[in-house]
Amino acid sequence: MKMFKSDNASGIHPKILQAIIDANQGHEHPYGNDRLTKRAKEEMSKLFGKDVDTYFVTTGTAANVIGLASLLRPYEAIVCTDTAHINTDEGGAFELFSGSKILYTANKNGKIDINDIKKHFVSIGDEHRSQPRIISISQTTETGSLYTVEEIKRLADLAHQNNMLLHVDGARIANACVALNVSIKEMITDTGVDLLSFGGTKNGMMVGEAIVSFNKDLSKNLKFYRKQGMQLLSKMRFISAQFLAYLEDGLWLENAENANKMGQYLKNELSKLPGIKVKDDMKTNIIFAHVGKYIIDELQDKFGFYLFDQETNLIRLVTSFDTKKEDVDSLLEAIKKLEER
Repeated sequence: MKMFKSDNASGIHPKILQAIIDANQGHEHPYGNDRLTKRAKEEMSKLFGKDVDTYFVTTGTAANVIGLASLLRPYEAIVCTDTAHINTDEGGAFELFSGSKILYTANKNGKIDINDIKKHFVSIGDEHRSQPRIISISQTTETGSLYTVEEIKRLADLAHQNNMLLHVDGARIANACVALNVSIKEMITDTGVDLLSFGGTKNGMMVGEAIVSFNKDLSKNLKFYRKQGMQLLSKMRFISAQFLAYLEDGLWLENAENANKMGQYLKNELSKLPGIKVKDDMKTNIIFAHVGKYIIDELQDKFGFYLFDQETNLIRLVTSFDTKKEDVDSLLEAIKKLEER
């Protein structure tokens, strides 16, 4: 039975698993000096259409925390939404590791509002206040919404006009590219993003994320932060091999396309059922729906979805690269049977 709690629940794409096996031949130089890591970095630069700095790590938390900390002094701060992963689901890791502060604003459908960012500008130069230095957004957002390319560009321009930087938490960046039908170069490089956490684990990799810097002057110290952050893998080739397979022939987009397609199928079919209210602006693989409590009580353990808001019975359902139509149909059929009682 496939689960709908998170795309982290899925396994490894066969091509990526084979790449790990293929990398397990002979000996290689450690700590990222191997041939696969060098090739993977080259492929990342090709993908973004720019000579980028890429640092491979194991988790999304590591990518966010290490990448952001490398750009900040302890008296500087990040501006993000209240729902941002770095603010809610990373156990205070950013504050512990960086010594810097998070300045969060209320989200507007999961996204940050430019006017709310500007409110923090009054602190600039005030020695009594943490200095806003980075705007951090998630694409796809934690509530399943998407920033348009134009919105990202406006945020990057705002940041740069105020001596700030723009970071994107791209744990589900592939799903966003597919949903908006734009290349990652158009979405990230061309808009002026300074730092990206490029996700792979949620989209078919076993383990692995990438910190991608678009300004080498900014990231010249990042290698030291990665080492102090305990993310300099001695056998890095097994992360790099996954990224090579992930990028080859557009597998990363193919995986996201299936996840999105199944998510939209689930959304459309759920909306037909009485007593279920589905958020209609979900365009990727993340679906939110208000359902009866009896559905949660009966089906949560079996299908593994996440209860997002207990008061309103709002659940989150997430489809994966390996979700099939019959998996979705099994969930729908189970809900229908409960409604017929």
